[in-house]
Amino acid sequence: MKVLLYLAIAILFTACNQSHKNDSDKKYNPPPPPPKKKLVVIAIQPFVDIPKENVDYVARYLKKMYANVIINKPIEFPKNSLNQAKTRHRADSLIRFLSAQTKPGYLTVGLTKGDISTTKNSPDWGIMGLGLRPGNSCIASSYRLHGKNKMEKLFKVAIHELGHTQGLKHCSVNDCLMHDAEGKDRLDEEKEFCKNCKAVLIKAGWAFN
Repeated sequence: MKVLLYLAIAILFTACNQSHKNDSDKKYNPPPPPPKKKLVVIAIQPFVDIPKENVDYVARYLKKMYANVIINKPIEFPKNSLNQAKTRHRADSLIRFLSAQTKPGYLTVGLTKGDISTTKNSPDWGIMGLGLRPGNSCIASSYRLHGKNKMEKLFKVAIHELGHTQGLKHCSVNDCLMHDAEGKDRLDEEKEFCKNCKAVLIKAGWAFN
């Protein structure tokens, strides 16, 4: 009887140890973390008229805030994108053209040094850039930009329009990059995205120091 009792105790002790071991394994082996959300690729699409140094400048500074940035080869303007006077390219036409060429998982920002326009205060209102909210493409022009920091201003226009594609509206904070220029060059006043605009972009995968 003693032998059977000792045997039963040994079996019970072994079972308890095994149960404790299994509990420990569960405690220190959590499930793997969920996979990271894949970022879209921002493709900078220069038109044939924009200087390469302007394109490289925009790309260099954009990469400081967004990891997946590429530069496409320069392309010709689409047919029928000029206004009736043949003096400006219609920004909405350029966006439709770029949007049709943008693959899933990509976002396109077009760059040009030519004048562009849209229908706003007049049927052919000259603008610095245009981006749909939300959308997969936008356009920025250096035509209306002046000063020694013209390339910096082009970057600010481009990133402003990219902000619209991410769902951002115009911002009331004067030094925010999403502030509405209201047809004027106020880019020297704009320094960075404000706290609220940053929060939206961070959720979309942007990074800020």
